[in-house]
Amino acid sequence: MMETCDKPANGRKVPVDAQGIVNYTRVFYNAPAPVLYEQAIKRQEGLLARSGPLVVRTGAYTGRAPQDKFLVREPSCEDKIWWGPVNKAFDPVDFDKLEARLLAYLQGREIYVQDCYVGADPTYRVPVRIITEMAWQSLFARNMFIRVRDHRELVDFVPEYTLMAAPHFRASPEWDHTRSGAFIIEHFGKKRILIGGTGYGGEIKKSVFTMMNFILPQKGVFPMHCSANVGPDGHAAIFFGLSGTGKTSLSADPSRTLVGDDEHGWSDRGIFNFEGGCYAKVIRLSPEAEPQIYQCTRRFGTVLENVAIDTQTREIDLDDDSLTENTRAAYPLSFIDNASADGMAPHPRDIVMLTCDAFGVLPPMARLTPHEAMFHFLSGYTAKVAGTEAGITEPQATFSTCFGAPFMALPPTVYAELLRRRMEAHGARCWLINTGWSGGPYGLGRRIPIGYTRAMVHAALSGALDGAAFDKEPYFGLLVPRTCPGVPPEVLSPSATWQDKEAYRRQAEHLKGLFRKNFRDYADQVDPAVRAVMA
Repeated sequence: MMETCDKPANGRKVPVDAQGIVNYTRVFYNAPAPVLYEQAIKRQEGLLARSGPLVVRTGAYTGRAPQDKFLVREPSCEDKIWWGPVNKAFDPVDFDKLEARLLAYLQGREIYVQDCYVGADPTYRVPVRIITEMAWQSLFARNMFIRVRDHRELVDFVPEYTLMAAPHFRASPEWDHTRSGAFIIEHFGKKRILIGGTGYGGEIKKSVFTMMNFILPQKGVFPMHCSANVGPDGHAAIFFGLSGTGKTSLSADPSRTLVGDDEHGWSDRGIFNFEGGCYAKVIRLSPEAEPQIYQCTRRFGTVLENVAIDTQTREIDLDDDSLTENTRAAYPLSFIDNASADGMAPHPRDIVMLTCDAFGVLPPMARLTPHEAMFHFLSGYTAKVAGTEAGITEPQATFSTCFGAPFMALPPTVYAELLRRRMEAHGARCWLINTGWSGGPYGLGRRIPIGYTRAMVHAALSGALDGAAFDKEPYFGLLVPRTCPGVPPEVLSPSATWQDKEAYRRQAEHLKGLFRKNFRDYADQVDPAVRAVMA
């Protein structure tokens, strides 16, 4: 359904005037993909590729801008937020001024609105209105979040939160007290999110995720930066991991039903997807290794961010990284043949923690005890992969607590405690899977082939390792299987893949020291058995 401002009421309960937007030229309410394609092309926002997707450029920002993200410090949340380098405080008076300037900027313009839900479970879903100045951003939101399918429900839709995104509106740091012209600011009291100065679609997606990370723990629900799927036996699995660790690729398994690729909640009823779409990295994607995601890059309705395209033939080139390593595809979950219809699943039997070890010393697979699971969840060790943040051009070792520190509004121990309770209540098993380097660090070794990683995940989830023999790895104390179907035995032992054993020892000791140093922030807040994991 599409409505325009010449019929502002049309039975609609909440027109955009309620968000303070006035004197607009035209409003496109919940426009479908064909209309948004027409608008984007007419406005020269993107190109129609030969195979059907809409190819767009996000401007100067081809990844998130974490230094430009703020949370408004106000009475409703100031004693709850995990304040610090991740969640930087913003003054409520400055927020009101910036919002007023943004609303003034939108006057006289065409704007696009998507009314949608976040959260597949009706008990915990949040109605959100996404307002954008770009047609392609509206298609992005339509793909990423859960659409309101029923016309009558859409007419009566009342948003609880509102997000406004205007890439061409830049803040003035001197006047607005932002860090730069780009800004991502959330006001939990007013239930508003403002995004400006950046066109990267991931800012819309992750701002909404931050919102859910604030709301749900206060309702006893564990919000997770993870993908999820369900096997033919009905057993669910969740995959924690940051961008570039393989969350999307490994959960898109043709033999299992995909619940979602990135963000979920775990309640007393089971797990549920926050989103209605996928936002997959597509650089050097191949039809052999990742056939389902590859096919989505060839479909009408998909938005391709910063993917190279021949302007004459309109052929796309997924191997071209001239704009960024962080090329992306945003498409509805329904484009995946085996996707869940309702976005919900039972309590998971298996928890997979994905890491991308740039040092090349962690084993590609290990079984974790509950205390080790808590330790690695709070540590969140991985590598920032090229392009996922502005200024990152090659993998860098990092620790991102809860496998998603940039999006955690509350203290990490809040989420860790929710994980502990859920694991204990439902007896979930936990696995550590390293999708990073083997035989040496980044630049010397090679990335573990995804085929081997898939075999390891399949063995863990299928129960093929239930009776297997495990050895304790000497540096990190991890239990590593001696054998795994489909994987050469030497691959399972990281030291065996290094020619220089002394160099391996030095790297392992170095990384262990980094783990210890990082965990000091949480040592006095956890059980002694968790502290002892890497004592």
